[in-house]
Amino acid sequence: MNDRLAAQFAFLDEADKLKSVLRANTLADGSRRENSGEHSWHLALYALVLADHAPAGVNIDRVLRMLILHDLVEIDVGDVPIHSLNGQAHGSAETQAAEARAAARIFGMLPGDLGDDLLALWQEFEAASSPDAMFAKALDRVQPVMQNLASGGGTWKDYGVTAAQLDARVGVKIARAAPQLWAWVRGRVQPWFEQT
Repeated sequence: MNDRLAAQFAFLDEADKLKSVLRANTLADGSRRENSGEHSWHLALYALVLADHAPAGVNIDRVLRMLILHDLVEIDVGDVPIHSLNGQAHGSAETQAAEARAAARIFGMLPGDLGDDLLALWQEFEAASSPDAMFAKALDRVQPVMQNLASGGGTWKDYGVTAAQLDARVGVKIARAAPQLWAWVRGRVQPWFEQT
């Protein structure tokens, strides 16, 4: 029991480092950059509030678990913005390999049964291999869009993002799991791109 608790608390201490990982996105008010711990919390809230927009059969409890875990790998890898380098770094083989190594290390800190379960959940999210993971990924794409919109363009300005790039890099993934959600968000985003 003591060894198990020691491992669990060591993992929780390590997870605290996520609060120090700064993301490219700012807070909605534009006052400062968001950290990955705040992002994960906000996504969990997105899942609770937008659960009625999930496709039939999606288990919001599993979505919540994925969203709480999904960015822990950033402790080792950092935030890789989706719009950086024309989107090439995000999702590259190098980034995926680095994130897989980070996941093995971080979840490997836990007792075997728990670590294996959480690693499998993280892998499911990464692969978008279930309706739960696809909806979680959609929310992970929606939140930065809404933050950028609220902050007057945020990283869209920084990276010179076009409406077509947003559709291709973000909209397709949101629409696949939550088409009504993307239609609503896209309707709010389009005027921003038309006026810039």
